[in-house]
Amino acid sequence: MSTNEQSERVTLGQRIKETRDYLGFSQDEVGEVLGISRSAVSLMESGQRKTDALELQRLAKLFERPISFFTGEDLAMESRNVAILARMAGKLEPSDLEELRKFAEYLEARAQAKGKGKNG
Repeated sequence: MSTNEQSERVTLGQRIKETRDYLGFSQDEVGEVLGISRSAVSLMESGQRKTDALELQRLAKLFERPISFFTGEDLAMESRNVAILARMAGKLEPSDLEELRKFAEYLEARAQAKGKGKNG
């Protein structure tokens, strides 16, 4: 395997893991949707296992992200911003997290109403 291919697998795995963690899915839950074991999900996230096209399609649907988010065609900044927001949210009180969730839902609804939703 080429160095570039390994690097792409690692990057894809990191995006999968970051998104799974951010959305609160366990490896078991993701594995169930993909039809693979938890250990296979772990190998995928570490870049040690190939992710086939059908798995990528199912991940995109589960995580409500475009496939381009996982393949790197999306802006790398989005992934960075998600990680930053997740770290910040981890420091909030439960009541503040609920307010943040409600605000995020409001922003998403507003964007969709304007026709600018990421998945719309």
